[in-house]
Amino acid sequence: MKRRQLFRLLLVWLVLSAEMLPVETNAAPADEAAFLGSLEGRWTGGGTVLLRIDKEAINVSCNFDSQANGTALSMRGTCRGLLVVSRSISADLRSDGSRYTGIYVGPRGGRSALSGRRRGNAINLTVTWAREVNGDRKATLIVQKLGENGMRLSTVDVDPASGKRVVTSELNLRRS
Repeated sequence: MKRRQLFRLLLVWLVLSAEMLPVETNAAPADEAAFLGSLEGRWTGGGTVLLRIDKEAINVSCNFDSQANGTALSMRGTCRGLLVVSRSISADLRSDGSRYTGIYVGPRGGRSALSGRRRGNAINLTVTWAREVNGDRKATLIVQKLGENGMRLSTVDVDPASGKRVVTSELNLRRS
């Protein structure tokens, strides 16, 4: 696989890691602080990433360290794919009432914007990529808490050829 494709795949994955922005409930700031606090810790796991919609998925393994401070969450991590490529990613999220905003920084250093809301145990974010990915600069990132010790990061994009929504990355993490 070409290095450029791997970078794109990792970028998608990183955006998923940045996952924790906008929340779509009428929750009070204390509720958001408690929710973000529940995402704090060391996380390990893996999943698949598409560097491009028209390419095969790549298996990745990842480690994240997330820290909550009131209504803010910071995630720093590394994902490895193809046994030899490792990339650092980060995301910083902040809640203002039910709205989330933040920044995702991928392996190439580009700053992508995150915004959205939380519904239940999932933060649904719109990602505005720093540069074009899969034919445009928009995608969806979902950060979902699964039970006490699980988290799923998913990105969904639109296939420019078919117009259909495609899961471009899915990472399943466990608190370690």
